[in-house]
Order: sequence, then C-alpha cells, then structure tokens
Amino acid sequence: MADKKLVLVTGGAGFIGSHLCKRLVADGHRVVSLDNYFTGSRENHVPGVEYREGHTKDIEKHIPETPDLIYHLGEYSRVEKSLEEPALVWDLNTAGTFGVLEFWRKRGSKLVYAGSSTKFGDGGLGRMQSPYAWSKASNTELVKNYGAWYGLPYAITYFYNVYGPGERAGAYGTVIEIFKQKHAAGEPLTVTAPGTQKRNFTHVEDIIKGLTLVAASGTGDDFGIGDEQSYSIIEVANMFGGDIVMNPATPGNRMGSDIDTSKVRALGWSPKKHLREYITEIFGS
Repeated sequence: MADKKLVLVTGGAGFIGSHLCKRLVADGHRVVSLDNYFTGSRENHVPGVEYREGHTKDIEKHIPETPDLIYHLGEYSRVEKSLEEPALVWDLNTAGTFGVLEFWRKRGSKLVYAGSSTKFGDGGLGRMQSPYAWSKASNTELVKNYGAWYGLPYAITYFYNVYGPGERAGAYGTVIEIFKQKHAAGEPLTVTAPGTQKRNFTHVEDIIKGLTLVAASGTGDDFGIGDEQSYSIIEVANMFGGDIVMNPATPGNRMGSDIDTSKVRALGWSPKKHLREYITEIFGS
C-alpha cells in the first residue's frame, strides 16, 4: 500500500497495545512492538507484528530503525497500587518515557502519547493524588516541551477506563474485568468506599479508532478519548448484579474526572459501544 508505515508500539503486548497492533497490521503497516512484559502477555501477540522484549529506557538498543510513527503506550498504569511502589512507577514512567522521548528527538518521528485522564480528576487535583497520576501528568508536560524545544510532531491522547476483550484482573487489573471474573465465579463484588466515585468507561475498539484518527490528523494536546456517559462504581457493580462488599476508602481514589472529547470528535470520532450493553452481552441480563 502507498501509505505503508513503519510503526513502533511500546506496550504492544498489553491490553490496549495488542488491539492497536491488530488494527495497524490489518491496515497494512509494518509494526514493531517493544514490551518488557510487566503486564503485557505473549498470549496477546498478533501475527505479523515484530516483538522485541526490553525496557523503554533501553529503546535505542532494541529499536535501531527509524519509525514513521511511535505510539507510546508502554507505562505503569494503576492508580492506587502505585502508592505501594513509587520506585517502580519512576522506573517505568519517568526513566522509561525519558528514553522514548530521547529516541523521538533523535529520530524525528511523530509521537502519539497515551496520557492519563487522572490529571483531570477532582478539578485538576487528581494529578497529585498518586505516583502514577503525577508521573503521567508530568510526562504530558515533557512531551509538549520536547515538541516545542525540538520542533517535533506529536499528539497527546487521554483514555477513560478502557474495557473490552483481553482485559486482565488481579493487582494490575481493570475494574470491569475484576467484576466480570468475580461475578462469573459467584463471588461478591468488592467496591472501594464510598462507591459514589464516578468514572467514564470506554470500549477498547473506540479507543483504537480514536488513536488512529489522532495519529493521522491530530496535533498537540487534549485529545480526550472517552464515552461521556459516567457511572459510579456502585452503579457498575449493580449492573453485574449479585452481592457487593464495601471495602474501606483508599488514598488516590479520585471522586470524578472531567472529560472533553471535542478535539477527537472534530476528527470524526464518536463512541460506538457502551458499558451497559457490553455487560448485558456478556451475561445476557
């Protein structure tokens, strides 16, 4: 194809990264994944993708090529858990992303960075509530600075609680998959108090559509990719049904988040899948 590109995806063996790789291969691009397999899995490998194992801070060693496009998704991505392991967050999100930005500076490719919507939480205070939120908010500023300092092309996206096929449960899992597995096992769903904290939930296929549109036509910051419909965590638990156990409140658990999808909608994006329908499809209720 005439517009075939060499595309690098950091975190390409992860939940979102694997869906992105599948789309890019289907579109005819040559795709290289760099993943340290901290939360990624070889079970997520997509035929046609070149997989390289390594830390993003060592990106120069693993990626000698000059990609046309870099999707940087490969970072630590849990909020409350990050309070227990700030050194790991620093290693993956600060040292690792600095490596990616230096690689970007030397290669001059377009960078699409997956920022975190946590920085918009609680009127902007969310950016300070956990090592994860702080590191991700700081990285968006560094991406913008690198773009300005060195005249580099970039776009920054923000995801809102991504769900869909291929999620994981456990300590680094997503709430929808955790609820899904507990419900399937007949176990009570655990909700962190107060339960009224609200989130926007976005299907992974809608995320991938937004990412590819931004990569093709987006420039700059503030590409929020999320379903504007928000639900409290207790509402989501009730969608699944069954017993609910309320756990004590935890630090870093923001109560809400602002969402602005205007820039990605201007590119032709809109969410096509919605959480309530997804849960109904899974359990037929």
